[in-house]
Amino acid sequence: MKKVVIATRGSKLALWQAEHISSRLRERYSGLEVELLKVKTTGDKILDVPLAKVGGKGLFVKEIEEALMDGRADIAVHSMKDMPAELPRGLKLGIIPERESRFDVLLSTSYPDISSLPTGATVGTSSLRRQAQILHMRPDLEIQMLRGNLDTRLRKLKEGIYDAIIVAAAGMSRLNMHADYVTELSPPYFLPAVGQGALGIEYLQDRQELDELLGFMDDFSTRYCIECERAFLAELEGGCQVPIACYCRHEGNNIQATGLVCDLKGERMIRKSVSGKPKDARSLGVDMARQVLEAGGREILAELYACQDDNQD
Repeated sequence: MKKVVIATRGSKLALWQAEHISSRLRERYSGLEVELLKVKTTGDKILDVPLAKVGGKGLFVKEIEEALMDGRADIAVHSMKDMPAELPRGLKLGIIPERESRFDVLLSTSYPDISSLPTGATVGTSSLRRQAQILHMRPDLEIQMLRGNLDTRLRKLKEGIYDAIIVAAAGMSRLNMHADYVTELSPPYFLPAVGQGALGIEYLQDRQELDELLGFMDDFSTRYCIECERAFLAELEGGCQVPIACYCRHEGNNIQATGLVCDLKGERMIRKSVSGKPKDARSLGVDMARQVLEAGGREILAELYACQDDNQD
């Protein structure tokens, strides 16, 4: 191949991710031309409504996948946490590079950690997963919607609109951004989103030449964990806009995973863990999801989806 077109969202973070893959390709193959195709997705267009109320899956990927299917782009670079559990027919996540930090961070200009936040402090996030888990830790806090790119979120924090905000650590690192106070939110108390911190390269299944071209970037350890996490999400039939979290790590000859489902107030939290061989990653994720469902997760998810349906009527 002489040229590769990468479909990407137009945000600073999405462009960093696409440029990162572009630079790796150009370093590997001298003379290869790489072009970025910026695509505006549904999730990018709707900024004044919580994502959970918009409904639907794949809010940040649908239009990008259309560019793959109609031939405008060869590959797409996604944040894995934006990817629905099921892909459209004919597409595949062919490459999953090595993962960065998968955790969230609490940012503040005045308070050094969660315990120092005053009663009733406002915390900005549009993620129901983050909302549920922070309320589980501090039910006295007030959660307010926070949308927009990372620049916008940090600006609103510095303007004093929020006492603290929650964002992904990987985004902060990739864009070299900082806040006065940064608190890592990590297991066992706070679990990340499925696929958080990982990138996925998506393309048509029948593009075998891309398997060979991109194969050097695939990280097997990350892939095992992503397969387990996505199997967990798929078995729960969950989108990215419900309080579902999963943390999987590959250590030696085993993978260990913990997954949870929580109600919006963080009052009911169902958490289960599994461990096993990397080759069984998908079945481990499915087994963990079934344990969560049987322990009360099914009722919580039914309530959440019923509530979202009411909001869309």
